[in-house]
Amino acid sequence: MKKDRRILFSRMSWTSVVLMMLALSLPALAALGGDVTSVQEDRAQMKGTLKTTQAAAYTVHEITAPGNTVIKEYVSPAGKVFAVTWHGQFIPNMQQLLGTYFEQYAQAAKTQRESRVGRRPLNIQQPGLVFQNGGHMRSYYGRAYVPDMVPQGVNVDALQ
Repeated sequence: MKKDRRILFSRMSWTSVVLMMLALSLPALAALGGDVTSVQEDRAQMKGTLKTTQAAAYTVHEITAPGNTVIKEYVSPAGKVFAVTWHGQFIPNMQQLLGTYFEQYAQAAKTQRESRVGRRPLNIQQPGLVFQNGGHMRSYYGRAYVPDMVPQGVNVDALQ
């Protein structure tokens, strides 16, 4: 009985170590709704260059990835990413950009695809997420934002 406990404890310890290593190796991304402190990891993940600009009610972190795809992450004074925009030759990794909002986006996109005819821009308008994109080969664009996180006085139509 004592030996069985040691084996069980040993397996649990090994499993814990493996899970911890996996968790530490995952990149922390400045995805929609995420924290500003991880913008550098986003830049590294995209292998891009970073330019930061201060606006009146937010900060813009602009990442230019290879192929001239430009991703802008809009950060509120509270340090949270309230919007992301993109344009360029390639569609960026939506799971990376949308973070915890990715599943909501995926479900809404699936529903819209099933009900629309032909190829049209995707326009998701939900209380917790707005997602809009369009374009064609080598010229894609889009934006996503969380309405409740947009700082007061910010016109989301100006975010490009």
